[in-house]
Amino acid sequence: GSDFISRKRAFWPVVTRSLDRLREQYDIVVIEGAGSPAEINLRAGDIANMNVACYADSPVLLVGDIDRGGVFAHLVGTLQLLQAEERALVAATIINKFRGTVSLLQPGVEWLADYAGLPVAGVIPWLPNVGIADEDAVALDSRISPDERAAFDIAVIHLPHISNFDDTDALAAEPDVNLRFVSSAAGITGADLVILPGTKATMADLEWLRRGGIDTAIHRYAAAGGAVAGICGGFQMLGNRLLDPEGVESSRHNALGLGLLPTETTFMPEKATHRVIAVATSDRGILAGLACAELVGYEVHMGHTVAETPAFSIRTRSGRSCEEADGAVNADGNVFGTYIHGLFDNDGFRAALLAGLASRKGISRTNAATRWSREQAYDRLAAHVRAALNMDLVHRLLER
Repeated sequence: GSDFISRKRAFWPVVTRSLDRLREQYDIVVIEGAGSPAEINLRAGDIANMNVACYADSPVLLVGDIDRGGVFAHLVGTLQLLQAEERALVAATIINKFRGTVSLLQPGVEWLADYAGLPVAGVIPWLPNVGIADEDAVALDSRISPDERAAFDIAVIHLPHISNFDDTDALAAEPDVNLRFVSSAAGITGADLVILPGTKATMADLEWLRRGGIDTAIHRYAAAGGAVAGICGGFQMLGNRLLDPEGVESSRHNALGLGLLPTETTFMPEKATHRVIAVATSDRGILAGLACAELVGYEVHMGHTVAETPAFSIRTRSGRSCEEADGAVNADGNVFGTYIHGLFDNDGFRAALLAGLASRKGISRTNAATRWSREQAYDRLAAHVRAALNMDLVHRLLER
């Protein structure tokens, strides 16, 4: 918000020091911009795009998304709006997400190269089902339901400040799962599982739930036996109380949670960021059959939660052995929460969870555990892009 904008000047030395350290340690550093490099209303104090490129004296590849339409106007207009020293760094353009026959686009590609005086490094064809995390939560608004006839319907609450929204990608990839992002009380109707995801502003999003009556709908859903899962900020919301004595999260020093888990959260100034290995310690309700199952994930949170009945136990945090309780589960076993992101990426956990949901519906799930690998998705995307680009040109830019 406005506070971030006003503090950009103070952030700039932190950005440059971090970049300097990376350049000392690595032969190649790829700098990804955010949004358009020619947002003239945001140019003052820019710390994410061309100011960084100018500081590093780095060659720039300008990428246009043809799927949104108007790609030639976007690329030419961006070049026109760049300042002279910024324009001098642009070494080539790329056209991304092209649907159709590339040869039919060739006259436009040749015109662009001639008009801009820059090579077009390639036209990257559209790649369906990319399988990697979306760049921004805005992409969630355009997700299309895969199949309304799917065996399982999962509703994820689309919080205004949603974060780590790729936590549910592995669930969405299951062939018998219909996963929806919803932002109304009516949206959870018919769901087999409701997920409260992570958020960058727990207190604010908790108030948003109440304004829209979504809190009441979740209460009724859970009271009727519906399955509910909370991840990180969503886990915090499911508890009895949230305390913020130091104003870390908001100006409110306390708030009542949804009261679906017997927990109390206190926000802390220090953010916990760790890779973790954990095991499930609960064997009740929708977590049945998971006790002692090993899970891999990560933590990113600014709060400590005290729970009567933990759902998991952290065994390794950032490579160090430990024995710390995580999460919580209610007495009936139909509501649980955790700080572990990436939980659903664990094939065994995901398979057991869906088997439990199937049992609750009185059906059987014969699907074997689907293998989920983000690394394979990134490798597939890299091969796709590599085949479409003039890699000799890219390598020459890297050697410059």
